[in-house]
Amino acid sequence: MRLSRHIIYLWIVRGLLRVLPFLLMGSLTLATFWLVKRSAPPESLALARVPQHVPDYILKNATLSNLDEQGQTKYRVLGKKLIHYEDDASIDLERPRIRIFQDQGAPVTVRAERGHIDGDLTILDLYENGEIFRPAQEALGDRKAAPQLLARSSYFQVLINDDIVRTDKPLELQQGMSIMNSSGGGTFNNVDHSASLKGQVRGRIEPAEQKGRN
Repeated sequence: MRLSRHIIYLWIVRGLLRVLPFLLMGSLTLATFWLVKRSAPPESLALARVPQHVPDYILKNATLSNLDEQGQTKYRVLGKKLIHYEDDASIDLERPRIRIFQDQGAPVTVRAERGHIDGDLTILDLYENGEIFRPAQEALGDRKAAPQLLARSSYFQVLINDDIVRTDKPLELQQGMSIMNSSGGGTFNNVDHSASLKGQVRGRIEPAEQKGRN
């Protein structure tokens, strides 16, 4: 009888020894799960972080260039300081200027004290002491000669892909010896080199070439 009990006890011990590693592994797994559960952030915080309108990088003396299909520079944006925002990829610029290049004719330069470019890099807003400058152009092919152009306003908007600069603020335009002032702003088309003024327009228009008096 004692021998039977001894055999039964031995069988139980052997069974426990066989099962013990699995029990230990199970306990370790439960303990690990419990620790992970306790250390995990709340469900609301575990979700992906929503981008904020804060700078994700800042560049000094930065340059942005866009090339056409032939690899030629179409426009170049420069700024003393460039601030890029993570949520909408928009850009703020200090002392910005944009140079718009064309196949024929001198490049047009637009500058100001402050600027903002949308995330698609299609619209550039320029604020404070805005200026458009185009040097005098000689006649070339079907294009007529054009005098130097200088326009000033407190605000300009550049439609980059359309080569158009416009403003709805009061504008002063100097072209050659002619000077015009517009109360409602105007639009400058760099493709056909045209300008249209809005609102009340005052000034003087001088001929392109002044002939001396006898």
